[in-house]
Amino acid sequence: MRLRLAAAGAHFERISIDPAVCHGQACIKGTRIPVAVVLDNLAAGLSAEDIVASYPPLGVEDVRAATAYAAELARERIVEIGRRGVA
Repeated sequence: MRLRLAAAGAHFERISIDPAVCHGQACIKGTRIPVAVVLDNLAAGLSAEDIVASYPPLGVEDVRAATAYAAELARERIVEIGRRGVA
């Protein structure tokens, strides 16, 4: 776990969590743009370049940081999804 976090450390420096900003949601540091907004745009099919064009304070590295943050969160818990054929 530490190795993975160390490798992602440069990305995580771009993420900020402050209870006084956006109700404590993870945001891109120095902005009020939540990581979730970046991820929603990626999920909708926008490229990193499209997102940067829509949100001028962001850079492509910020989009990568948002995905790295989300990937780490996905590793931290398991969400049960119903399996077919299992009663």
